[in-house]
Amino acid sequence: MKRPVWILHAFVVGLVLHNFVMAELYAAGIRGGLLELISAWKETLLALGLALVLLARGTSRPRPQLVDLLALGYGAIVVLYGVLPQRWLDGTASARGVVLGVREDLLPVACYFFGRGLQLGREDMRRLATTIFVTAAAAALFGLIDIYSITLTWWRHSGVPGWYSHQLGFSYNGVSNLPENFIYNTGNGHVFRRLVSTLLSPLASSYVFVAALLLASAWRVRERPALRLWLPLVVLLGAGLLWTHSRSSYIALSLGLLVLAWLISSARWPLVIAAVATVLIGLVFVRVYPQIAPTAAVTPQWLHEQAVEAHEAGAGPAVSGFTDASISSHWQSLRAGVKQVFEHPQGFGPGNAGSTAARTGAVIRAGESTYTQLGVDAGLAGAILFVAWSGLLLWRLVLGLPWLAATFAAMLALALQTDILGVPWIVYVIWTLAGSFAVCGTRQGARLTWRSRSA
Repeated sequence: MKRPVWILHAFVVGLVLHNFVMAELYAAGIRGGLLELISAWKETLLALGLALVLLARGTSRPRPQLVDLLALGYGAIVVLYGVLPQRWLDGTASARGVVLGVREDLLPVACYFFGRGLQLGREDMRRLATTIFVTAAAAALFGLIDIYSITLTWWRHSGVPGWYSHQLGFSYNGVSNLPENFIYNTGNGHVFRRLVSTLLSPLASSYVFVAALLLASAWRVRERPALRLWLPLVVLLGAGLLWTHSRSSYIALSLGLLVLAWLISSARWPLVIAAVATVLIGLVFVRVYPQIAPTAAVTPQWLHEQAVEAHEAGAGPAVSGFTDASISSHWQSLRAGVKQVFEHPQGFGPGNAGSTAARTGAVIRAGESTYTQLGVDAGLAGAILFVAWSGLLLWRLVLGLPWLAATFAAMLALALQTDILGVPWIVYVIWTLAGSFAVCGTRQGARLTWRSRSA
């Protein structure tokens, strides 16, 4: 039976378009249970993919390796916490919250084993790279056109507010119920647009651009593509990343480039220089952004509410490079989450942390950091197992595919201050690829052009 690699291509393209399409369907009057069913296309494809790779293997079962056992152990703990009564754990999640929490926590495991069954080779990766480049470039182009030509008023009257608030259950204090990070507020009444593209999120968009830029970097140093093709692609992707105004993603890209430099010795210094340049360009861009970014029209009442909220949070205006109020609040949230996990190491059960708790009405025990959220959802033991699995998975990728190792390292770093498992594109694409190359990487790496340090 043919391997269902097409499903991975569907994830690459479909998950970039998902939120935009769902919002437009909401605006067209398709809502409630029907829209929820349609939005489950990704879970349906993943289940189909798992079934197909199992059928393709037949009675042949590979011998489990340690990385597989860690994935299964982590998944087992998540399932166990999902069936334990909330009152035993002092949790407040609803039944729906528990289901949503378990789904998010288990997705990387399911994607990993889907990838294990795909066993991608060189030609598969070439075709997939093309799909990633085209999709990411199109997302960057649309996002740049959007912030300069599509008004915020259009977004206010689109299906986006309803999709997020009424369909998904989020309560935003942003402009007309749009997510807060649609805009960048420097204080003193100065509000600017950020690139959100079809993912409807500057952060999710930036993570896609980081992955695509790391892939493009590996492509350049190993394949030497023509500059007339490579340079416009990188400039477009880089512009998309810059206009998301996501400082953490600039740092993550720099980290990924340093990992690539370690793995690809033949291009070590050019990649190190690129990593340093990324940070410097990011610093400069953050400072000049208010001079080049399109402004956003907001009401005086909204500005007053934002000022009150910022004052209560003890944050300052976001005006100074990487040391602004946003970075500070991320680290405050991380420290608070770590404290919560160690004070309640048994956890509270799925659905009690992050966006899942926010959209289902539970008490938010930890937010933003993937690791602290897992500590709340599955206890300290579950978080430790996830970290151990992720660490071993990263090491196996180092032996297989450098750009994927670099991307995975960048995402694990971002997970310190964001819910990376809540970004479907990253989980469905990167974890599936990780599963494909984590075990067979050393065997297939010899046939891959973008291979490791010995190359």
